[in-house]
Amino acid sequence: MNRSTDGRSRHLPISSGWKVFLISFSLFALAFLVFFPVTRNEFINYDDTVYVTENPHVQTGPTWANLKWAFTSSHAVNWHPLTWLSHMIDFQFYGPNPFGHHLTNVVLHALNTMLLFLVLQRMTGAIGRSLAVAVFFGVHPLRVESVAWATERKDVL
Repeated sequence: MNRSTDGRSRHLPISSGWKVFLISFSLFALAFLVFFPVTRNEFINYDDTVYVTENPHVQTGPTWANLKWAFTSSHAVNWHPLTWLSHMIDFQFYGPNPFGHHLTNVVLHALNTMLLFLVLQRMTGAIGRSLAVAVFFGVHPLRVESVAWATERKDVL
């Protein structure tokens, strides 16, 4: 806050670049905090076994053989090499601990929420409307399955 020559206070405007940065950071924090409790989840017995906990390719990490497998396999009836690579890297960092696998999903979702705002704001120039859409995306209950289920990495990617 600054004082004008007549003694009244005036607010210095925040540049639009700083507004966008602060909103982006806030959106990341909001989505991260809302979904962080999923990091307490365990793996589930539906298809986390096929993707992570009993998959020797994922568990042995991003070797040349596993990279070839990721790009040529349709294991679990899907071709999604980025998903396989992501799970391999997670397993290298976190091992069989579900916390880290879920944490990666939370971080990816928070980044996607921020990215959605940035793309919409850049395309439309409308900060308020872009923020509203990003908030709805970031905290909407339809996103829970994608973030809370380790195997749904393919969706948050």
